[in-house]
Amino acid sequence: MTMKFGPRRGEFIDIGKEMKGAKGPLAESELKQFEAFDLIYRSLCALMYNYVPMSGHPGGSISSGRFVTGILFDAMNYDVSNPDRPDADLVSYAAGHKALGLYTLWALRNEIMRQGAAELLPRNIALQMRLEDLLGFRRNPVADTTFFKKFQVKALDGHPTPATPFVRLSTGASGVGLASSLGLAYGALDYYGKNAPYVHIVEGEGGLTPGRVAESLAAAGTAALKNAVLHIDWNQASIDSNHVCRDGAEPGDYVQWTPMELCYIHDWNVIYVPKGMDFQQILAAQRLALKFDNKQPTAIVYRTTKGWQYGIEGRSSHGAGHGLCSEGFFTALAKFTAQTENPLPKCVGEQRCQAGKNAGILEECFWQALTVLRGAIENQPVMVKTLAKRLQKAKERLDKKKRAPRKNGPQVEGIYKLTQKEGQIVPETLKLAPNTTTTLRGELGRVLQYLNKAGNGAILVASADLLGSTSVNTGAKGFPDGFYHSVKNPEARTLSLGGICEDAMSGILAGLGTYGRHMGVGSSYGAFIAPLGHIAARLHAIGNQARQVIAKEPYKPMMLICAHAGVKTGEDGPTHADPQPLQLLQENFPLGTMITLTPWDPAEMWTLVAAALNKRPAVIAPFVTRPNEKIYDRQTLGLAPVTAAAG
Repeated sequence: MTMKFGPRRGEFIDIGKEMKGAKGPLAESELKQFEAFDLIYRSLCALMYNYVPMSGHPGGSISSGRFVTGILFDAMNYDVSNPDRPDADLVSYAAGHKALGLYTLWALRNEIMRQGAAELLPRNIALQMRLEDLLGFRRNPVADTTFFKKFQVKALDGHPTPATPFVRLSTGASGVGLASSLGLAYGALDYYGKNAPYVHIVEGEGGLTPGRVAESLAAAGTAALKNAVLHIDWNQASIDSNHVCRDGAEPGDYVQWTPMELCYIHDWNVIYVPKGMDFQQILAAQRLALKFDNKQPTAIVYRTTKGWQYGIEGRSSHGAGHGLCSEGFFTALAKFTAQTENPLPKCVGEQRCQAGKNAGILEECFWQALTVLRGAIENQPVMVKTLAKRLQKAKERLDKKKRAPRKNGPQVEGIYKLTQKEGQIVPETLKLAPNTTTTLRGELGRVLQYLNKAGNGAILVASADLLGSTSVNTGAKGFPDGFYHSVKNPEARTLSLGGICEDAMSGILAGLGTYGRHMGVGSSYGAFIAPLGHIAARLHAIGNQARQVIAKEPYKPMMLICAHAGVKTGEDGPTHADPQPLQLLQENFPLGTMITLTPWDPAEMWTLVAAALNKRPAVIAPFVTRPNEKIYDRQTLGLAPVTAAAG
């Protein structure tokens, strides 16, 4: 006896069966150019790993390269000349360990523009990712080698951050990247409405195994997050396993679902690409994903091979590869070097760089290899012209979309204008009479409601099944009741984020804030949300800080309400009445990115929240108790007024 899924709102399509007997989307002449580009891409991945030296993740970068190439040169509507264009589709690497591939593709795209459509290059060099910048992969910003200084090379982190153009989020912690990428999709969909930008998310099956991913998938499917497209590199290999998921009748080492099943059960459309290294199937699947009209998010699952044609495949290529300038390295590049005019640098006898110890010599060889690769691109003008034209078309498609914010949509700047204007004056509606009682959590809810009115719904609230208990639901009053649904209830300001899911909730709210049109507010017991939300909040803080490299702009706050905090929740026992969460958030964030609030009088709430918002940290964490608190007659007691609380 077997159990079948109940009715799903998503569809399942095997693109191999769908295409049977039909022509692929690429003409043979175009397919040839895509294949030529991929050979250069895979070769550059090998060069990157070799000259760092021997650092990064070549296997997954290679297996995902073809479908990300499809995203960049076919699926996305975006403007390569303006990475920050607000109405553009986005691509987000939830799989931060594929950074080697991200930097490689970004640099090759830039080189295609430089040679074939120079007018598309961003004028600000900080918004470009040049071949020269690859010299900075996994390098410290204070590196003082010759070419690093000569070319003013970007220091490229081992996992991507918004210091890199076209990167919105700091990712790397498994599972957080998917949650925060979906937060971008929530932000875009609520701000733009029906014609919202798409968010293309890159992940692998190993990155789907953290529990926060199932929570995130559930949230997106429930809300009908129709502008999210998840691209899954199913290569079955992680650091320790070559059999991550169940595969047919063979049980998985880690999980007993396939990526298709995991997404489908959460009401996602699923497109399976059995030949995940086949450009025709890849592009056909990506084009189909943009045609669904059932309003559900879509996952495309590509069956790939980790380290494809690199000479090392499977888990052995996850965070490792060929030895420095070894025979295996040169063999992996043989097909590429057969087409180049100049040879790659190769030592005779002992290595000049002393096995990578001489950073200057190593950098010199790396730069020589990059110039050989640049020459290989120059020798393929048809490829350059074909792909440059596609980038031009992507911009033209975006221009024709004429995306505009939905009418009467969120205006987050209204919140900051209000706190700047009224931060030192408690609004009449928020004043509390002395010698009355109320709760800290209740007053925080009222403050959020007041701010949300000023922001026209720019605050979206969520909770770990504790909306009323933590009073965060008050922040959504004045807007439609119920949970947000992109079709049935798009004006609601309360998000359903998977249930009791502090982990995914924090990640999604971080991405929502990063998109820049909202402030996400999540609540739970302080004992739970402080540790469970810590990773997502910290990455959000790092992302806001890293963004300053490209643009000096205010941080984009999210709020984690640590409710029912401290010993006053003692009747729930020590599992819930934890006095320590404050330390988790006060002492482990980059300077200036986190503000914790610890009011003792509910009348202080407006002053503290307004002061925090005026400082614009990346994360605001109010700690509020559960029971009633007395409103003291400060004047009679000779205490400072509530407006002094932020001093």
